[in-house]
Amino acid sequence: MIEDDHRLAVMVGDYLGRNGLHVELSGTATEGLARLAREPFDFVLLDLMLPDGDGLEVCRKVRASGSGIPLIMLTAKGDPMDRVVGLEVGADDYLPKPFEPRELLARIRAVLRRGRDGRSAGAGAASPAPSPVLRFGRLEIDADARVARVDGAERPMTSRQFDLLLAMAERAGRVLSREQLMELVRGETLEAFDRSIDVHVARIRAAIEDDPPNPRRIITVRGAGYVFAKSQDA
Repeated sequence: MIEDDHRLAVMVGDYLGRNGLHVELSGTATEGLARLAREPFDFVLLDLMLPDGDGLEVCRKVRASGSGIPLIMLTAKGDPMDRVVGLEVGADDYLPKPFEPRELLARIRAVLRRGRDGRSAGAGAASPAPSPVLRFGRLEIDADARVARVDGAERPMTSRQFDLLLAMAERAGRVLSREQLMELVRGETLEAFDRSIDVHVARIRAAIEDDPPNPRRIITVRGAGYVFAKSQDA
């Protein structure tokens, strides 16, 4: 947790600790980035306003390093545009302060569960059958490795973005509304005016499309949602 409000950090850490999660605290952007570079973590809780920098810039640097670690921004700024900016720079989720600790815990568990299922599907079985890699022309999506590749080269994206890409690819050719996509990747209904799906789709297009402004793989269906094209030459 990268948070300069020590009182809040202790409160959140104690609550999450009582629910089976161990929290390490960094009070500055510099300290947080240094620890992420040298220690393995499963998740990042990131404050937007830090004494030595901007949480958005921290997020940019984490993503620029190639890390897909799940990241939730915690901030006193609840304006929808602030949330959109946070998602655009690579955050998986955005929770304005004050927040309900139970909601934070639920969101963390959901992302950790998706990542764990992707990494260890079939763990404990004597001979687990490998999940097929989805292939669409030059694009391949490896559900077990949680990696998307174009022409064999990995394309970085966040955990939430990979979940969204996989959900659409598994339903290729089918038009999916924003509400359906949110339920598929989060198990929740879409909040009114929540445009986070659009932001994530834009990031996915930037990762896998040759010409993101004119996409051939993930197509917008005006007034309905999105469709993942089945064509092999996209």
